Amino acid sequence: MTSEPQRLQYLEAMGLTAWVARYALPNAHPTPACEWELPERPPEVGHGQRLQALLDEAREQPAAPPAESPAQERTERVPRPGKARAALLGDMAPPEEVSAEAEPSRAMADEAPREALRFAFQVACLEGRWLLVLPGDQAPGRPQLMLLANILRAAGIESPPPVFQDFRWPLQEGLPVQEPLVEAREGLKAFVAGASRRGWEPERLLVFGRDEVLEQVLSLEGEHCPLFGLPAWQGPSLAELANGAEAKRALLPRLLALGEAWRETQGGASSEQ
Repeated sequence: MTSEPQRLQYLEAMGLTAWVARYALPNAHPTPACEWELPERPPEVGHGQRLQALLDEAREQPAAPPAESPAQERTERVPRPGKARAALLGDMAPPEEVSAEAEPSRAMADEAPREALRFAFQVACLEGRWLLVLPGDQAPGRPQLMLLANILRAAGIESPPPVFQDFRWPLQEGLPVQEPLVEAREGLKAFVAGASRRGWEPERLLVFGRDEVLEQVLSLEGEHCPLFGLPAWQGPSLAELANGAEAKRALLPRLLALGEAWRETQGGASSEQ
């Protein structure tokens, strides 16, 4: 079940503002509070009543069968004290009850807060169709943007320069984390879903560079991204391409295939309109 802090974090990823009152305005009417009926407090049981309950319980217990031999007396199981006797005399709970009470403690230990996954990337959506992801917390500089424009042009993709924005996870520090991978994926999906209000309708994912944590969140499998259900491609980082002519030559055949995919989907979109 999603907690309130996690819900606010997903809303923030979607770009939705959650308004929470910080203080009361001067002369403002107080917010009506709910009236909760408190349960009646059970009457206290005196020592005499507890003793009478102990006696009544002793009368109800069946008498133990007579022992046949001293050996049997030693091996007979001692009868468990009743609830009244335990309440009055403070008898310790038998081992099986202690074990049963320990189970919830183990379950709570298993659900102890864990460390959130941490990753950052720069993202843009080319004409609202192709997601461009650059792993890392540094925004691309002018040389990198020019290189990306040349790469797209070499692929035959004529499009205005993409505008990148930053995404970091977790969005808020100090929140309790139970399932780091699941919560990171839900936050990323919430971010992309919220961007649809700005015209994003992703058809393909392009990742320039590598980041182990981000790849785990995206769950890339070959040329497919199951997280978004999109075709995916991952290539060298822009910094690697800028410093290596060999990397550029190796990228050219793949760029031509991407250009064909861009024109095919672009033609399909135009015919539908």
